[in-house]
Amino acid sequence: MQIGPRYKRARYLGAPVFKKTQTQKFALRSQKKVVKKKGRGGKSEFGRQMLEKQKARFSYGISSGQFGNYVRDALASKGDNAKNLLHTLESRLDNVVLRAGFSSSRSGARQMVSHGHILVNGKRVTIPSYRVSVGDVLTIREGSKKKGIFIKLDEDLKTIATPAWIKVNPETKTITIDGEPAADTTGLLFDVRSVLEFYTR
Repeated sequence: MQIGPRYKRARYLGAPVFKKTQTQKFALRSQKKVVKKKGRGGKSEFGRQMLEKQKARFSYGISSGQFGNYVRDALASKGDNAKNLLHTLESRLDNVVLRAGFSSSRSGARQMVSHGHILVNGKRVTIPSYRVSVGDVLTIREGSKKKGIFIKLDEDLKTIATPAWIKVNPETKTITIDGEPAADTTGLLFDVRSVLEFYTR
């Protein structure tokens, strides 16, 4: 997915959607930007929804086409559309690797998967968008354990806070999908309802 300058993109979106923008410096500059905009006319409803859609797909590092497919599937499924969408996004293999603390960035997690370092139930999976299910067990490929990307893993796993549905064994470096991804909107950088409204307008 083509992203361009991440700092500039994140400032436009008004949210730290990339690892390098999750800093105090970015937060301060974003606040100044908001202050400068006061008194000007706000975005249209369409513009606001478009912005939320962009925040969502960049938060998960997904192309516009793929994200649109996720939303349409969520809308076509039974139940709460917002929960359906979040469930799909959170179930991505690259997202699970990130949430479990095996990588400090989403791009790093995607690379980890695409290079074949992660096994799902003992099988090599190289598709970042692969959807995990309850009971799946993720491990590091034996030949990858000494790779540089895993050098600090023992240290990182001591401080990572994982979602309740993901269980990590620091000793064996095993990730177990212990439940369904919770559709918790706390901490989200985008408004999922606005995203759905954009696709149903």
